[in-house]
Amino acid sequence: MSNGAGSDDDRTDDLARPLPEPVRQRVVGLASDTLGGLAAEEVPAPLRPFARFAPARRARLAAIPIAAAVDADADFRARVADRVRALVPELAAALDEGRRPAAVDPLDVAATAYLLRPSGWTSVVGEVLDLLDRESAVLAGGREAESVTRLRDQVTEARASARQERERRRAELAALKEENTTLRRTLRQARDRAKAAEEEAERQAGLAALARDQAAADSARADAELRRLRARIADAEAAIEASRRSSREDRDVASVRLRLLLDTLVDAAQGLRRELALPPALSRPADTVLAREPAAGGSISGPEDVVSLETLVALPQVHLVVDGYNVTKTAWPVLPLETQRTRLVTMLGGLAARTGAEITCVFDGAKLPAPPPVSAPRGVRVRFSPAGVSADDVIRQLVAAEPVGRPVVVVSSDREIADGIRRSGARPVPAEALVRLLAR
Repeated sequence: MSNGAGSDDDRTDDLARPLPEPVRQRVVGLASDTLGGLAAEEVPAPLRPFARFAPARRARLAAIPIAAAVDADADFRARVADRVRALVPELAAALDEGRRPAAVDPLDVAATAYLLRPSGWTSVVGEVLDLLDRESAVLAGGREAESVTRLRDQVTEARASARQERERRRAELAALKEENTTLRRTLRQARDRAKAAEEEAERQAGLAALARDQAAADSARADAELRRLRARIADAEAAIEASRRSSREDRDVASVRLRLLLDTLVDAAQGLRRELALPPALSRPADTVLAREPAAGGSISGPEDVVSLETLVALPQVHLVVDGYNVTKTAWPVLPLETQRTRLVTMLGGLAARTGAEITCVFDGAKLPAPPPVSAPRGVRVRFSPAGVSADDVIRQLVAAEPVGRPVVVVSSDREIADGIRRSGARPVPAEALVRLLAR
């Protein structure tokens, strides 16, 4: 503790009035800076929650508790005073000697004297507060003089504005009087025109009555003409119906002839196939697309309940192309990939057996050194994309390999694939639709 402070009586003296806000802020700032360097047991209990704060944040958030501790806790105030003596030793020495340096900011003098509390510190603080009050009074007087000058200028401007407003009102009154005269003259003219309009309306009413009578006569004539035209339309419709019956009979004869010709062609094609002993087609356009077949030996899970894709898969010679991982990750995302592949291929085998559709399931094998083993059921073709080629590209190649006119259905929720194969004439179906059908 410093020995330069005043006596105990001086330390306990109170000011006759509270510290101004600028002085209080400087006292709180010095105390906040000191608080960060104290040991935990030296920090007053009310200030311990704020001890870890940064000094600026502590001074902002704990200003009231810090000011109260400085005022009530003599030990804490003495520690703050020791720090102030180390920071401004010349100012502290001058205050201990009873001098108030003229070159130092009065706010710093008041804050330092309040913390050090040397002999006669209340007089020093009181002098500084009186000085601040005088400065505030001078500033207030200056502001009041400026306010009076400003109010006088405003009064002068208001008087000038009032004169201009009176002149404007007089001009408006004169204009209104002239306008009133014009309106009266216009009203008389309007009354004269209204009377003439009433006379014209009576004349037009008479003409309208004559027009109504003429219109009634014209309407009667139009009704008679309409009935005559309806009779002619009925005759024309009867003639058209007779013509349609004759045309249908002609079409029926042509259809019978065409059906006979088609039956003859089909019988001839079947006879030619038997005559030439042509074997059934062993390859399909999808077999020409470059892709890797899975290794043999994969296991197949037990049969699943399957249903047909009621409309699309029932089309003759339909080719169903399935984006394998897109479907399996939609249906069973948490299962291992091998289990996903086996389950999908097994269920597709049931679909192929039920519908007789050609089914090709494509898995992504671009990053695989070799295709994993998968046992494909009868009617299901399983392919892995070659190294460096994605399954999407293989699906596009499969669609492009098919002849124009053959129905091709691609199951994938990939919008890019759907847009591409739709332009090629294939029908895209989302993966969720196939999952729902296979789960029935």
